[in-house]
Amino acid sequence: MKVRPAALITRTTNGQTEVLLMHYQYGGHDVYALPGGNCDRGETLPETIRRELREELGIEVTVQDALFFGEMLLSERKEDVLHVIFAADISEGTPVLNPAETSALAIEWINAERLERLNLYPNVGDHIKRFAFLWSAAPIGYVGRIEQQHFG
Repeated sequence: MKVRPAALITRTTNGQTEVLLMHYQYGGHDVYALPGGNCDRGETLPETIRRELREELGIEVTVQDALFFGEMLLSERKEDVLHVIFAADISEGTPVLNPAETSALAIEWINAERLERLNLYPNVGDHIKRFAFLWSAAPIGYVGRIEQQHFG
């Protein structure tokens, strides 16, 4: 099973909570993902997040608590993935996409109210909304199996 840590970064604009997402296109579908990536050998999950966001978005982040985690059990064609979502804050820089380091088409700040209408990878919009609006809520830990549409 592969482990993929990701960062939940939010901001408030005009009283609305927005989430930083990376915009991809797979199989003709617009797909949005939390910034993050795969661990290098010997790298901790927070180190992975900091490296990936530095490489792909040119920002430094402070990684906070792990908010929730769950697995995607995929077909025999692909490796299963454990997604671990951490709260994070931008400590330096403004996110700018580095196309040399990612296949993402763009980065977007998306209103948290719209998350359930997007194709998210992993499909955790309901959990993200919970934290976007209730930052005082305790981390929820294990969320079980994440059902995910395949975008080919």
